[in-house]
Amino acid sequence: MDRMFRVLAFWTGIFAVMFYLGHMHTTSLIFFGQTGFFLLLSYLKLTERMYIYIFGAYLTIFFAGFTYWTTFMMVPGIGE
Repeated sequence: MDRMFRVLAFWTGIFAVMFYLGHMHTTSLIFFGQTGFFLLLSYLKLTERMYIYIFGAYLTIFFAGFTYWTTFMMVPGIGE
């Protein structure tokens, strides 16, 4: 399970670099933070159950934040 967190760190790192190159600096900082978080977790040698609990908590926080952002912060029609 620790290897899967290294895979998550790799892909969030790729996304962070792409966001940075696309001049989306705030988003790239968020993804660099996630990369560091996943990389740190991957070397803690936790049990598989604990990795699942941490990932579930991460998904819950992400979906709550994403739902809040898309509902209350995004301006409708801004992409047109």
